[in-house]
Amino acid sequence: MAKLQVFGIAEESIVDGKGIRYAIFTQGCPHQCPGCHNPESQPFTGGVEMDTDQVFRQILENPLLKGVTFSGGEPFCQPEPLAELGEKLHGYPGRKLDITVFTGYTWEELQGLDTPGVQALLDQTDVLIDGRFDLSQRDLRLRFRGSRNQRVIDVPRTRQAGYLVLLGEEDGY
Repeated sequence: MAKLQVFGIAEESIVDGKGIRYAIFTQGCPHQCPGCHNPESQPFTGGVEMDTDQVFRQILENPLLKGVTFSGGEPFCQPEPLAELGEKLHGYPGRKLDITVFTGYTWEELQGLDTPGVQALLDQTDVLIDGRFDLSQRDLRLRFRGSRNQRVIDVPRTRQAGYLVLLGEEDGY
């Protein structure tokens, strides 16, 4: 059982990925993007400590969920507990929940991070929405992202293909 520092939770969100989602907002972010949607989540102090077993049980209580979203803050600042939670969710028999992760890092930056757990979290990620929020590229017409520079990446297909596989409007993004 790993510990996770949580800024907040939305038990039924429709704005943090496709379908009804359980959204976990982590505490702490190094990016400090001007115009951040969750500026209170940026400090690495604060939030509430939760164990992944507790969060896992809460998620399973709701039969309407299509998936789980890790957002922030910056999820890749706490990759180990999120990877553990993702593994539990993906491995639970009879329940298929997808995992979407919002990150201020780009895919390319994540590949270069020498932080334990980053690749483990990517292993559990189905959809990655990458890139820092850029106020100069803000676009309210976009689904599930705030600025045009942010990409929606199909992680399993990207890893299999060896190049970025982006999702778009035809995929519901």
